[in-house]
Amino acid sequence: MSLRKKILLLITISILSFGCFEDNDDNGAYASEINDFVWKGMNAAYLYKQEIFDLSNNRFDSSDQYANYLNEYDSPESIFESLIHDRDNIDKFSIIVNDYVELEQYLSGNIISNGMEFGLSFVPNSSSEIFGFVRYVHPNSQADLNNIKRGDIFNSINDTQLTINNYSNLLSEETYLINFADYNDNGTEEINDDSISSNNLNIEIQKLPLIKNPVYHHSIINSANGKIGYIMYNQFVSNYDEYLESIFSEFKSNSIDDVILDLRYNPGGSINSAILLSSLITGQFENEIFNTEQWNTEIQNYWIENDPEYLINRFISIENSLSMNRVFVLTTRSSASASELIINCLNPYINVIQIGTTTYGKYQASVTLYDSENFSKQNINPSHNYALQPLVLKTLNVNGVTDYFHGINPDYEFEERPSNMGEIGDLDEPMLNFTLELINSRNHTKNSPEAIGLIGDNFNFEYLAKRMHINKTPLKLSNENKL
Repeated sequence: MSLRKKILLLITISILSFGCFEDNDDNGAYASEINDFVWKGMNAAYLYKQEIFDLSNNRFDSSDQYANYLNEYDSPESIFESLIHDRDNIDKFSIIVNDYVELEQYLSGNIISNGMEFGLSFVPNSSSEIFGFVRYVHPNSQADLNNIKRGDIFNSINDTQLTINNYSNLLSEETYLINFADYNDNGTEEINDDSISSNNLNIEIQKLPLIKNPVYHHSIINSANGKIGYIMYNQFVSNYDEYLESIFSEFKSNSIDDVILDLRYNPGGSINSAILLSSLITGQFENEIFNTEQWNTEIQNYWIENDPEYLINRFISIENSLSMNRVFVLTTRSSASASELIINCLNPYINVIQIGTTTYGKYQASVTLYDSENFSKQNINPSHNYALQPLVLKTLNVNGVTDYFHGINPDYEFEERPSNMGEIGDLDEPMLNFTLELINSRNHTKNSPEAIGLIGDNFNFEYLAKRMHINKTPLKLSNENKL
């Protein structure tokens, strides 16, 4: 069954309109009209609906009671947040946006960015001061044009030292001055004797529209044990699926013996693209179960009774698949959602050798809900641009494994060091070099030296990062028992 299958969501509560406000497009829209859309969307599809009393099908005894409930909230954002289950621990990912055009652009790889992808850690021997290290720079971005490079260190923004209390505000600005620094490891593996000092290099950088190609690097490496296809893939974006297929066509025509899939900076994205990539790596499991889905109780029961296949995503047939029986996957704490899906869902079928640090821990997926009769983009309400991106399902592999809330642990621990980042794709780049030695059967311990720890990254400042989405519209059971 196509992942694009649309199922009408039957809504019988009439749209109420009380209390007016203006949205970002200056088109008139009643507050409770949008609040009504928010409640109906969450009632229809939210994964944790059963945990939220206000989303109960029999929550309201009368239309007046429902209208009064909607008018208790002065904005769509406030009613949306009231319907989220355990925001701090369980649902960190559901969002509401006031401009679905911007949301769609992000999902297609077009965002507002200065092009500098970075990690954040505590300054050695400090529990409050923070420094950043550049992981890579997008070609032709503001960062690239200002000659910012992988491995560059910064400790201040706008001449203000980054701390645990201010880094979020400072790095959220559209334009800011980066104050660069030097990292000194004193020639040891220890962290406690490391130091960071400002170097008086300052660059102002601006966030502008940017198209991010998720394939940052790919190459074929000749090693002692054969040819290795290496690809750094930094976001699951369906717009680039054909490009991804062309790279694997190159791998196949060169008869590669192993694949290194570098997902260390990949926050996730499209489940469809994850299925495609997994099918390209393998190929021998066509039509086998890639993953199953667990929706909220109402939706789940409907599909179990009417069409269980809807809850299953299967490996697909791809001409340029490689039929690998193992894959080496590189991860960090920034590897999330669809990246983790690849690891979890390939594990039952082939040998997945994970190298790096523990992943983020994101096993839920979301869909985009628009203000229309069936929450699709057809006949959308023209009076505002709000949309919902709520969690709607959990992903499980063929063995039922899910809920890896604390992330997926690597087989071999290896953490990047800001003092020695290397160049992506270079055979001496530390994490790639470590992996090549594994492939060439050189012994490695499963523990790396003391870790600096990652407390954040540039995805903290992208509102849809570390989220996994799917091209399905959930069924909403009849609301005939509602007012």
